[in-house]
Amino acid sequence: MAARPVITVFDAKTKGEVKETVPLPAVLTAPIRLDIVRFVHDNLAKNKRQPYAVSEWTGHQHSAESWGTGRAVARIPRISGSGTGRAAQGAFGNMCRSGRMFAPTKIWRRWHRKVNLKQKRHAVAAAVAASAVPALVMARGHQIDSVPEIPLVLDGIEKVERTKDLLKVLASYGAGDDLARAAKSVTLRAGRGKSRNRRFTVRRGPLLVYDDDKASVLKAFRNIPGVDAVSVHKLSILKLAPGGTLGRFIVWSAAAFKALDHIFGTYTQTGTEKGGYQLLRPVMAHADVTAIVKSEAVQNVLRPIKETPEAHDRKANPYKNKKAMDRLNPFHKLKKRIEMIKAKRSLGKQIFDLKYVFSTLTLNKYMLIDKLEILLQVINNIYAKIILWLRNAL
Repeated sequence: MAARPVITVFDAKTKGEVKETVPLPAVLTAPIRLDIVRFVHDNLAKNKRQPYAVSEWTGHQHSAESWGTGRAVARIPRISGSGTGRAAQGAFGNMCRSGRMFAPTKIWRRWHRKVNLKQKRHAVAAAVAASAVPALVMARGHQIDSVPEIPLVLDGIEKVERTKDLLKVLASYGAGDDLARAAKSVTLRAGRGKSRNRRFTVRRGPLLVYDDDKASVLKAFRNIPGVDAVSVHKLSILKLAPGGTLGRFIVWSAAAFKALDHIFGTYTQTGTEKGGYQLLRPVMAHADVTAIVKSEAVQNVLRPIKETPEAHDRKANPYKNKKAMDRLNPFHKLKKRIEMIKAKRSLGKQIFDLKYVFSTLTLNKYMLIDKLEILLQVINNIYAKIILWLRNAL
């Protein structure tokens, strides 16, 4: 929204001459609601559509009948007769050649849309406010680098009668670049629209807003590509935000600019021309939320930032994970150590018994069998102890 207290009114006849300064109309500080603008624009743009539909009998002007079942062909109706390739061909269905379309269009479709009056007024106010923000006007594609001030208000522009004089006035105040951009954009339309009174496409140029319906400028602007004109009393969202995009470059007449407060009202008085319309108040007086949050007044009363909790790993089974068991039971490590010491001592005793068995071996085969059984038993015990020891050690 514009934030300047006054706006300069330039003289249309003399380049750069300041005629006066006027207070900024309240509507130029209205909140810019893109959601409302797009909703209203999309619905109002549908009100120019003309009903269309295919003929009720299209695709059904054949003598055709289904052959029924039992003939190993589809049950679609087939053209009657014989002696021609057209006979026995399918008819009527949307899958058939020369058949009707699926769900034929009807003229009683809901073509138009009703939009709430207050919603339309909010959208127009937002579009007018956006036209006073140079960044939004430039973002829309308008060439306004040489324009002395946005919004551009010219006194006496309504009295211009000739097109060449109007071009000279607009060029003297920096609007010539935007006029050239629109003129260069005239291209032949692609598609069937060429034969339907929509032969050329053109980018949008400046919008002239006047106050007097009998102003001579109404004939002067007609042959300039991309330039439109509208009365300040009949502002339309379709002209202020073509395509639902805010920020159209507007050239105001002085009388039209001064009438804005009378039409839309202010934040303390309602608009008399619009039946008591009240401007939409902004939710926030200061839109820079980041500056508010980072200000000392807010930061002093906020709690410290919470640390982000660390993500937990997958739970480990303590009976299979040694570190998990040691964390749960600190005595488990000491217990395993004691068991390892006992296992070593038992292993030493088993090895001593093995040496004793080998030292007492004789050639008696019966005694040898008994000794071998004892030897195998000792070896098995030693092997089991070694495995247990290695398992605990790893």
